[in-house]
Amino acid sequence: MSELQSVETSYTTELIRKGIHMCSLAIPVVYYYIPKETALAILIPLTLAFGLSDIGRLFLPSVRKLYHKFFGFLLRTRERDPRNRRLNGATYVLLSATICVWLFPKIIVITAFAILIISDTSAALIGRRFGRHPFLGKTREGTTAFLLTALLVVGLAPKILYLPTEYLIGVVAAVVGTFVELLSGEIVDDNLSIPLSISLVMWGLYILLLPSLNVFALEGAG
Repeated sequence: MSELQSVETSYTTELIRKGIHMCSLAIPVVYYYIPKETALAILIPLTLAFGLSDIGRLFLPSVRKLYHKFFGFLLRTRERDPRNRRLNGATYVLLSATICVWLFPKIIVITAFAILIISDTSAALIGRRFGRHPFLGKTREGTTAFLLTALLVVGLAPKILYLPTEYLIGVVAAVVGTFVELLSGEIVDDNLSIPLSISLVMWGLYILLLPSLNVFALEGAG
């Protein structure tokens, strides 16, 4: 296989991987319409199922062989290495969704998780296809795509009262999320670090800038 064909195959695999990743957008969309208890009742079993199968892949050769037979083409190089004891991206997505739903107000989780899915996908695809200028281990093009799509999510995501300050909070969180995506690497998976950092920043700013606003106003939806 030529180098060009190898690059195209790699990008096609990334398209498939990110297409599956985009399906996770169902998490914040569905969560908008259901209460926290119902969301956790769905997420916790899913996280346990994916997590246990993933742990089996890491430590049991028979499970690893079966896992790689069906899903190996979707795994990154570091995830296929048996010496690298790391969970895969899907497990981290479900784990971060469960943690965020459990800890943070719904209005914040929806924004943070939508940024993770949409902006991380945009950064990966734009960065791989059009990235020409290296920037902190990523590319300027990919980072710009992350930030712009994160700002778009902030503009479209639901708010409590749609106050200008709520948009400002979202913008600051989007910028923080962009830097976290840049700095996340081998040690911390960005599927975990991005939504957690955005959620923490948003909640802190809501408390600081809008202390009288009930950030739990959407909790009873569903």
